[in-house]
Amino acid sequence: MPERAPEPTPEPAPEPAHPEQPLASPRFLAVRDQKAREEMDNPHCEPTKLARTYAQFPLINAVVSRWRSVYKQLIRPLLSTTHTTTLLDIGCGGGDIPAALARWAARDGLSLQITAIDPDPRAIGYSRAHSAHPGVEFRQAHSSALVTEGAVYDVVISNHMLHHLSAAELTDLLTDSAAMAQQLVVHSDIARSPLAYALFSVATWPFFPGSFIRHDGLISIRRSYTAAELRTQLPPGWWVQSARPWRNLLRSTPGPQHV
Repeated sequence: MPERAPEPTPEPAPEPAHPEQPLASPRFLAVRDQKAREEMDNPHCEPTKLARTYAQFPLINAVVSRWRSVYKQLIRPLLSTTHTTTLLDIGCGGGDIPAALARWAARDGLSLQITAIDPDPRAIGYSRAHSAHPGVEFRQAHSSALVTEGAVYDVVISNHMLHHLSAAELTDLLTDSAAMAQQLVVHSDIARSPLAYALFSVATWPFFPGSFIRHDGLISIRRSYTAAELRTQLPPGWWVQSARPWRNLLRSTPGPQHV
């Protein structure tokens, strides 16, 4: 390749692509960034970093997702000591959420059987190896496949999945959830906020080395919906509950029409 002649006045090098770069813009996070992609979604991402990310999810979800409070307030009241309640977790990732729900229910003496699905074979492989629990079955599947099978569950949930979806895919998820849920649907996700972005950036800076937690977490916030954006896409029977810290709980109580 021929050498390039030196420029009389060198132009400054472009800034590297980085999830934090847009922070300087006054309209940063005013619009959902649908083009940004998380490293974990790359089928060729580094396996060691991916496994380490899955391993660090329990801490992140304990602080950010707060499923313990969701369990106590919304799920536990539906459980019983005399009959088994069924729950579907869509997009289970590393499997820490369904495993935690199963442990909490068992500790409370309540019968809960969980099916946890994810279309990514890497996630299911990790979940089966590291999040095994007698009350949880892990399956590699899309929610649409379960609908085709005619599967039904008392409760349908997901964690940090909505921001991965386009508007059309969100509609499909809600349709699938309504078709399968008999009592309750809770889809929990990040609520886009400049303050949440700044705090997550600072709080994770010295931690989580060798994983995608910080990089993908910042992109997740950029991709996430605000409560107002979600409300414009909801069919009847759905609502958005804002929860701390910077969470949206997309909920429905299907009732007997889906039994």
